[in-house]
Amino acid sequence: MIRSTRPADLTLASPLRAGSFIVTLFGDVIAPRGGDIWIGNIIAFCAPFGISETLIRTAMSRLVAAGQVTGLRQGRRSFYRLTDAARQEYAQAARIIYSPPRNRNWRLVFLPQGDAAAQSASLPGHVALSDHFTLGPAQGDLPTDACALTAPLLGNKQAVQVMARKCWPLDDLAQDYDAFLGLARQIEGLGPLPGAQALEARVLLVHAFRAVALRDPALPPEALPENWAGGRARRAFAETYLALSGSADSYVADSFEAADGPLHSLSAEGQDRFDRLRACLGD
Repeated sequence: MIRSTRPADLTLASPLRAGSFIVTLFGDVIAPRGGDIWIGNIIAFCAPFGISETLIRTAMSRLVAAGQVTGLRQGRRSFYRLTDAARQEYAQAARIIYSPPRNRNWRLVFLPQGDAAAQSASLPGHVALSDHFTLGPAQGDLPTDACALTAPLLGNKQAVQVMARKCWPLDDLAQDYDAFLGLARQIEGLGPLPGAQALEARVLLVHAFRAVALRDPALPPEALPENWAGGRARRAFAETYLALSGSADSYVADSFEAADGPLHSLSAEGQDRFDRLRACLGD
């Protein structure tokens, strides 16, 4: 087991990118508290990970240009606030990241305008079967001009699993989930962490899990292999996240600043994350 003096030294499957890591910080820490955050907190948080102030300021400028955040100044201090559109986007991602998997039916979607390969991108977890048809789990909203048949998939379970592996990159996802499980074990091996390091570990954990979970098509369970790595990864994520959160959230409350004072308390939606994570453990 790899041990480290602090979470920022842990081994990741791919290098951290400033913009993506800051998005994870906003999604895990800022979005459930609303309001805004002082850029000094972002700079201090990212420093142990080797992300410079210059990179952070460049990333924040790009997030502003992308409509994710807006900036405001108080004297010589800069603060950043999530836009309404970003809040909605972060809430949708949070429902995937922090929630237990749902048992879903399958959905066959007919797209009268064709170009199913392009339109499947707006249908979570779907793959194009032809120009007019996509197949995937019954989740998300349909395009306004589409119709669908939603039903359980009947037949030989082995055939269902073969179909799933041919249509979706489950082997690649399993490898990525296994890499995440390696990171979770590294964090567990650090033992109890003080506030700043607990927050580092938690955001790193979310960042790694988010990268895989948001690509997971969330297929119905009959399509997944036995002892599916995604199920084990979600449980490890929930256990580790909950174990880190007491110390991490106390540090946020004591150290992070909004324009009108300390960063706001967790919203009801933020508190609900913990209930959903406990549900991943069957609690």
